[in-house]
Amino acid sequence: MNLADFEALSFDCYGTLIDWETGILAVLRPWADAHGSTLSDEELLVAFSVHEAQAEVAAPTDLYPRILARSLRSLGTDLGIPVTDAEADGFGRSVPDWPAFPDSSGALARLGRRYKLIILSNVDRTSFAGSNRRLNGKFTSILTAEDIGSYKPSSRNFEALLVEAARLGISKGKLLHVAQSLFHDHVPAKAAGMSTVWINRRQGRLGSGATPEPETPVTPDWTFPSMATFADAVESKAS
Repeated sequence: MNLADFEALSFDCYGTLIDWETGILAVLRPWADAHGSTLSDEELLVAFSVHEAQAEVAAPTDLYPRILARSLRSLGTDLGIPVTDAEADGFGRSVPDWPAFPDSSGALARLGRRYKLIILSNVDRTSFAGSNRRLNGKFTSILTAEDIGSYKPSSRNFEALLVEAARLGISKGKLLHVAQSLFHDHVPAKAAGMSTVWINRRQGRLGSGATPEPETPVTPDWTFPSMATFADAVESKAS
């Protein structure tokens, strides 16, 4: 396989294009500190990852702000820290405040000159629209959990992605999925027969942070530490 052989790229957004761990900690850190928690940033992210994944399974048709609110409430119960309705609702509304990685917007512009770009995101339309104002992404299609009625790593999300690719006239096998999360994206994308690129934003750091560890081993086809290095590799293949 060659990166230049593909016609389109599908992207996870949060963790890949948007720095969701920084955004999550901007809410969780002050909340935990206010109640005397001694958990480190990494421990907070890992604890969050468990409760978010459980909430997405328990309520697959809930919009993402409600998933975040539910996650914070259950995390608070687990840690013995109270959560007010205002805190839960504020966390749910925080997604548009989460920063983009500095290289995301430029890399998307460069990649968009060669490929069709598709979003496959575990959020709702309104939250993603807020994030895309930071990315300035020109996407051919946007598929969210709100549209599909389930959250990754459900196979339904990747079935919907492949249906959309066919609708767009993308040849079979010519869609490449680009994501940070092995759990949410690479395992189910591989199960759907897709090639994948791992944007390993946590390279050099132990653990998986806000993303659960994958339940089964998975080997992406390519690995890059950033969107910029991925775009560099594409341009080198195209030249």
